[in-house]
Order: sequence, then C-alpha cells, then structure tokens
Amino acid sequence: MVTLGTRRDAPQTRGPVDSRGYRIFRVVNTVVLIGVVIVTLYPFLNIVARSLSEEAYIIAGKVSLVPRGFDLTSYKLVMSDSMFWTNYRNTIVYTVVATLISIVLTTCYAYVLSKPHLKGRGVLVGIALFTMFFSGGLIPNYVLVTSLGMKNTIWAVVIPNAISVFNLLVMKAFFESLPTELEEAAAVDGLNTYGILLRIVLPLSKAIIATMVLFYAVSFWNSWFTAFLYFDRQDLLPVTVYLRNLIAGATSAESAAADADKVQAAATLQAVTVVLTTLPILAVYPFVQRYFVSGVMLGAVKG
Repeated sequence: MVTLGTRRDAPQTRGPVDSRGYRIFRVVNTVVLIGVVIVTLYPFLNIVARSLSEEAYIIAGKVSLVPRGFDLTSYKLVMSDSMFWTNYRNTIVYTVVATLISIVLTTCYAYVLSKPHLKGRGVLVGIALFTMFFSGGLIPNYVLVTSLGMKNTIWAVVIPNAISVFNLLVMKAFFESLPTELEEAAAVDGLNTYGILLRIVLPLSKAIIATMVLFYAVSFWNSWFTAFLYFDRQDLLPVTVYLRNLIAGATSAESAAADADKVQAAATLQAVTVVLTTLPILAVYPFVQRYFVSGVMLGAVKG
C-alpha cells in the first residue's frame, strides 16, 4: 500500500515572508519608523514639558522631555483669561460649521464628477483643477469677501475655503471605485439620484468621509490668517490668533529688550496655549484613526 504525502527530502520553498531580504526590510522599516515617531513626538513632548516648567528653566534651555520646576501657574493664568475661552469657543464653532459645509459640498461635487456619462463633466473637473494652480490673489479675495458683506462674520472663514481640490479628487476616485451594479439595482428598485446617494453610497463611504472630516477639521482648526485678515473685533477671533498674538508679543518683547520676567512669562504662556489648542484634535483623532488609512487608500485606488 502506497502512502501519499510529501517527501522529507523534497526541497522546501520559502515564501517572500520567510526570505532573508524581507527580514532585512522589516528591520530597516522598523528602525526608520521608530526614528520618524521620535522626530514627530519630540517637539510636542518638549512643548508639554515646557508648559509645566518654571520660566527660568525654559529660558536657560534646561527643559527637554521632563518638566523642570513643576509649575501650573501659567495654566491658571491662561485659563482665567475670559478672552482665551471666547476665542476657544469661536474656534470650535468655526471648525464645526466649516467642516460640515465642506463635507456636504465636497461629497456632492465628487459624486457628480464620478459619473462618466455626465454632460460637461470635463468642464467641471477643469474648473476644480484650475483653482489648484491659479488663484485670484490676496487683494482680490479681500475685496470680494468685503463687498459680499462677509467681513466680521463666520462666512468669511468657512465659505472661501469650503472645498479642497485634493480632498475632492480623493473622494471622486473613491466614488468611482464603487460597483456601478449597486446603483443600477437601486435605480431599478425606484430610488432616484438623491436616494441612491443617501441610502446606498454614503453608508458605504464611512471611511472616506471620516478621513475627509479629519482633514478639513485639522485645516480649519489650525487656520489663523483668514480670521486675522477679515476680523476686526477681538471677540470674533479664533484661538489660533490668540496664540499668534502671544508669540508676536514675546518676539516684540525680546527685540525691545524688555525685562526678563515678561520674556520668561511669555515663553511659558506660549507653551501652555499650544497644549490647550492641540488637545481637542488629539481627543478626536483616536475615534477616526481606524478609518484614516483605509479611507486614503480606497480614495487613491483610481484617478
């Protein structure tokens, strides 16, 4: 009786995962990524350490990753400033409203562009791409926003930058990668274009939408120049302009050779404000991180 099986003396082939080159690649890749993490985290950890340290240690350059002379005075000083919280609230409102508007406009525009049978599709794509390379300039934009009566209103912040062409193209590529049979079957069942978008396409687009929400939210949260340009009232400014004014004040104090106490206090206040400004983004990111990689990869499959 013959037993079928593998011979022990048969040569064993190794897959790519077991190869020596792949193991070397994993080691090199791990070392490089650890280096990137260190380079990325060091500035933030340094800022956190500075925000918890005494001013004298900061000016002396003795603070790296561990706080020296643990002190929460600067946190109490910043958090007791009513204007800081007013600007903080403004940033939250501007970011939420601007992100919602941007997601709605980008999704609708990208869905339209993903339809190859659409008449004038090439013109719409060309209009979007044109804005990537050419802009009206600072002064024409200022004149336009002012003439439309949007100065000193939230619309001056959220409308001019409502659509990012990069995000638009990524979302368009994602919609093009969806099977057309799904929409055809939904159309046979009686759904119109809006029903297909709301009931079929959007539920399948959670990853790309979460990624776009993160992109837009971070962009609007960190934006300061638009508000600095169009807002004249202090109570309308976002917290990023509050931080910018602190940095500008510290720079002016140093250049004017002001007394050491003011320079030291400004250095600590900058660090405290940076930490408090960054915390909301750090709190939101873990909830959308699982969609982040898959959303970008899915949106980059085509086009």
